[in-house]
Amino acid sequence: MTLLFVYGTLRPGEVRWQHLAPYVVGEGRETSVAGELYDTGLGYPAALFGGDSRILGRVYRLDDGQLTAALAHLDEVESAVRGLYVRVRVVSDDGEAAWAYQCGEPDLLHSRIECGDWLQRETDEKGPARRG
Repeated sequence: MTLLFVYGTLRPGEVRWQHLAPYVVGEGRETSVAGELYDTGLGYPAALFGGDSRILGRVYRLDDGQLTAALAHLDEVESAVRGLYVRVRVVSDDGEAAWAYQCGEPDLLHSRIECGDWLQRETDEKGPARRG
């Protein structure tokens, strides 16, 4: 699998894009996957995949020749975050399987981003997330 779905700080123009950009082939495309997106309150989002809601983002093809290095680097970058993010398999709305990073620390799920788009979060503040 050579696709990566990104929904937060790995997107172009965001603070972690520099970690992904060297491994990307092409411009990627907008898509969405099943899941819920949360603002951690720490400057980055957290995703839980699955369910009926949608997370908006982009999917990128990673360079086949650098795939192992790319995934190892991104795994390190994402696990360095206090949330213990883990790489999981997701399926985009257009039916393609891709890797994505899911939050493994429920305490980071501060407030749900109802629109599912990290780039639109300022206009979508809804207060504390409901869990249970």
